[in-house]
Amino acid sequence: MEDEDPVKLYMNLDNWQGPPTEPDEFRPSSEDYQSLSSSSDTRLLGFVIADIVGIQWYLGTISGQEMVVLVREPLNFQDSNAIKVFNTTTVQVGHIERRVAAALAPLIDSSLIAVEGIVLNTRAEANGPKITCQVNIFARFEDFISVKWAISQSGLHLVLKEKKAERAGKTVDKIFKLVDENANKNGVLKALEPPAEVIKTELFVHQKEGLRWLVHRERSDELPPFWEEKGGSFVNALTHFSTHKRPEPLRGGIFADEMGLGKTLTLLSLIAFDKYGSGIVDVSMLDDNEMGEDKGLSSSVGKKGKRGRPSEKSTGLRKQHKTENTIVEGKCVSANDKSSHDISRTTLIVCPSSVLSTWQTHLEEHTRLNWCKYYGLRTKDAEELKKYDIVLTTYGVLSSEYPSKRSPVDQIEWWRVILDEAQMIKNENAQQSEAVTKLKAKRRWAVTGTPIQNGSFDLFSLMAFLRFEPFSIKSSWQSLVQRPLADGNPKGLSRLQVLMATISLRRTKDKVRIGLPSKTVDICYVELSAEERELYDEMEGEAKSVVRNYTSADSVLRKYSTVLSIILQLRQICTDSALCPSGLKSLHIEDVTKNPELLKKMLEVLQDGEDLDCPICIDPPIDVVITCCAHIFCRACILKSFVRTKHRRCPLCRGPVSESELYSAPQTPSESDNMVSSKTTLSSKGSSLLNLLVASRDQNPLTKSVVFSQFPKMLIYLEEHLKAVGFKTLRLDSSMGADRRARVIRDFRVTGQDVPTILLASLRASGMGINLTAASRVYLLDPWWNPAVEEQAMDRVHRIGQKEDVKIVRLIARNSIEERILELQEKKKKFENESLGRRTAKGRRDINFDDLQVLIPL
Repeated sequence: MEDEDPVKLYMNLDNWQGPPTEPDEFRPSSEDYQSLSSSSDTRLLGFVIADIVGIQWYLGTISGQEMVVLVREPLNFQDSNAIKVFNTTTVQVGHIERRVAAALAPLIDSSLIAVEGIVLNTRAEANGPKITCQVNIFARFEDFISVKWAISQSGLHLVLKEKKAERAGKTVDKIFKLVDENANKNGVLKALEPPAEVIKTELFVHQKEGLRWLVHRERSDELPPFWEEKGGSFVNALTHFSTHKRPEPLRGGIFADEMGLGKTLTLLSLIAFDKYGSGIVDVSMLDDNEMGEDKGLSSSVGKKGKRGRPSEKSTGLRKQHKTENTIVEGKCVSANDKSSHDISRTTLIVCPSSVLSTWQTHLEEHTRLNWCKYYGLRTKDAEELKKYDIVLTTYGVLSSEYPSKRSPVDQIEWWRVILDEAQMIKNENAQQSEAVTKLKAKRRWAVTGTPIQNGSFDLFSLMAFLRFEPFSIKSSWQSLVQRPLADGNPKGLSRLQVLMATISLRRTKDKVRIGLPSKTVDICYVELSAEERELYDEMEGEAKSVVRNYTSADSVLRKYSTVLSIILQLRQICTDSALCPSGLKSLHIEDVTKNPELLKKMLEVLQDGEDLDCPICIDPPIDVVITCCAHIFCRACILKSFVRTKHRRCPLCRGPVSESELYSAPQTPSESDNMVSSKTTLSSKGSSLLNLLVASRDQNPLTKSVVFSQFPKMLIYLEEHLKAVGFKTLRLDSSMGADRRARVIRDFRVTGQDVPTILLASLRASGMGINLTAASRVYLLDPWWNPAVEEQAMDRVHRIGQKEDVKIVRLIARNSIEERILELQEKKKKFENESLGRRTAKGRRDINFDDLQVLIPL
């Protein structure tokens, strides 16, 4: 069974927000953490009892019955098998005793086991210089026998605790069930009007209700979820960590309204209160009963009325906080903050480059806020950025500057950081995820209409950004949420529900009355021509003969790029045979490995589609390279893996590879480029699309349409044919910069006679954030692996601002791989609904062995 992350680049523990008074030498480093496994495919094998020793030398304390984090320390000069022990505030407590560490360290280093610790009842004060700890051991099921044998040979007593549990169905709706219940209880979502001095547009009722919730989250002094006060101390109900210091409130959260409900304007209204907030009720002073904070949740986590909300004593503290709030220049400022003259009131908004124009349009049309873009040619002066209400930037910009300490973005403690399309950080190991998580801010918001894509593990990266302990610590997330979910333990789901109910807001279109026009989705089946059918059948026959040789999942992994190129060519023939270069059979028959010319040709073929992801960062590859073993990565990602793993091996197949064996595709235009630009006849699918567009124009010449495809060359080809029959067109693809994309979207919104009525859009470039409500017709020229990406594309048109009924048409080649992709989409939807506890290895567009058998049946 494959590791979840091919390179095992785990979350940097600098993201753990431990006590600021602790010196750095007491905090774990990223290198320390690399040996810990985060795979949700591991199961509890059993446990051993060990002592935590050396506690007199460290500052960390433990109260008893408390979770602890175990971290390998291979560079310990006294013991290379050392395993450090940290409490849940990331302060070191001690080490696991040598005898147990000697047995477990080799198994941890070889990725056979992962370990977690729970301190038993005895308190440290009563147990001298050591504390008794239960070390839980997790392993993959197929490794159980070998791990048991290794532990028995070491002389340790392994207490077996094998448990077979049924996987419970966990849909997104189930996870967010309590969000709805909590939001609607006692009328929590009352409307709040934005400051008219700043916001020029009337908000919908649900936007005003969302605004009130956002303001409340930022100004409430309530205890974070799962905390309660006991006898003057504050105790975390999950980890049992106890402290005399009141935990800081979590100012921010997850704004997860479904796509198309107007989150952007709601967030701008929140920012408007920074300028004109004195005229509203300070919602931190509202009664808990009115706000409905944690009512109905306590039964899921423990004693009624305790957890997640203050007791009478802490309420007294809250009242004291409230009396110390003052109004400075029309803003509500806490006395606990810095002097008002030193506070930056600037909000940093981070978004994909494709969404930059949407924010810019909203700012210009709906607000009187002053703002700037930190993009392209940009200032190096942090003080200059502080002059604005809003600074707009992109994930790409922050990633390119990370980890430079000279970046002005990193020098500022922002008043608020908003991550738009926050699913962009679903891979917590990607450089852009690390860059945004490191940002300093008083308030943090993760904004996404798709908070869960691969599975519940996607939420962990959001917890890391929000810095909400213990869930921002990977091992804690695994033990408290991920493994219980995977094992069907109801505690995992109930914890996740309570967490989401407290820190997130999610409304869907079917539950919000905003008067959206209807949306219909039809399938238009296309018969291939005789010539196309002959070519398709020939290629599919070859594909079947190649796939027969891949008798296992391991062989598919080794020949993954070859498999992708076969599938890509079948899909290209379905759309237009001109996209499929001739003379490529050698790529399937010959062994391309160690053959630079064939490898470059394969990479060129694969780049013709948009469904490539780097298996390390799980994002579209940048400066893409193919290895001598025919696996594809971002150049920077694989070079970074060489450094981090201290050897030159392919992160996927572990085969040896050197930097000189990383090949790039040719930069010169290929034969297929010339064929597409010079071909004069339409394919069967192209002809069907043209007929549909002409019929729509005959019905209403002003109707605007968006045509989505994942083959940019096909868009170029269609452009010429559409112009030939009198259509005015625009094109939007991933090769365009942010400014050019903004111009295209702006031009498409222009109405009237003699204006562009068709937008030819790359699915990847147009699937997130942009507003295409000028159109009322959508044509999906080819099916996408991930149905959620298609839904995102549809929601660019079917969203707030749409005045017409929306019609979606999916064009599918009959008796082809495209019909089986639809079948695979349904399978993925069912999998996602039933198995949110799992996380796929390399992203949602990956093809596994079972998928391959569906796509190319033998």
